[in-house]
Amino acid sequence: IEHLHGWSRLTIHRPEAKDALNTALLGQIAAELMRLAENPACRAVVLTGTEGNFAAGADIGEIEGKTAAEGAVDPRKAHWAAIRAFPKPLVAAVDGFALGGGFELALMADCLVLGATARLGLPETNLGLIPGAGGGQRLMALAGRARATRLVLTGEIIDAATAHDWGIAGWLCDGPALPQAEALAARLALRAPLALRVAKAVLVAGEEKALALPDERAGFERLLDSADKAEGIAAFRAKRKPQFRGE
Repeated sequence: IEHLHGWSRLTIHRPEAKDALNTALLGQIAAELMRLAENPACRAVVLTGTEGNFAAGADIGEIEGKTAAEGAVDPRKAHWAAIRAFPKPLVAAVDGFALGGGFELALMADCLVLGATARLGLPETNLGLIPGAGGGQRLMALAGRARATRLVLTGEIIDAATAHDWGIAGWLCDGPALPQAEALAARLALRAPLALRVAKAVLVAGEEKALALPDERAGFERLLDSADKAEGIAAFRAKRKPQFRGE
C-alpha cells in the first residue's frame, strides 16, 4: 500500500498466481481497506494488480476441496462484506485478466477504469459453479439481464471496449489503466469527503436492495458438493473439456 496526496494505492501482489484471490489475500485486502476507512488522510483508494493482471480469479486449489458446509461458514464472506462496506470512493484500475472472483472484486469498486488489455468474465460455470460473491447480480445491475446471462451461462470473456460499451465501466483507456485511475483518485480526494461518502452509500443501497445477493451465494454453496464441480476443476487442471453429468 502507498499513501499519496489525499489518496492511497492498494496493490494486489501475488504475481506467481496472476494475482488469484486466495482467502489470505482477500483477507489482507479487506483489512487494509478497513484501516484506510479509519484514516482521515485517505479520501479515496485505487486498487490495482501487478505484472499486467488485475486478479485472475479465486484460488482453484481452495475451491477444489471446499464442501457446501464449509462454504456456509467461509471466512471469505466476511472479507467480501468488509470490502463492499468500504465507505470511501474505491477506484479499480483493471489491466489484463479480471476473471471470476477478480471481476467480482472489480465490480465492488465505485469507479471502474479499464486498460486496453483488460479482459473480464465470470467463467465459474466452466467449473460447475456460479459466481460466489455477487458478481452475477452486480453485472446484471450494470449491463442488464441479457448480457449478464450471456457471460454467466457461457463463461465468455469480453474485452475492455465491449465492457465499456455495455456500461460495466465508466472509464476506458488507450493504454494502461493505472495513470487515469490515479488521476481520478486525486480529483476525488479534492472533493467534499462527507458528500462522497453519503453519495456512495445511497448509490450502493439503491443498487443492492434490488439484487438477489443471498440467493446467488446460496446457489454457489449448494454447488460445492456436486460431482460436476469436482469434474469441472479436474478438467481445468488437466486442460481437457469437462464431461458434465448434472450430478
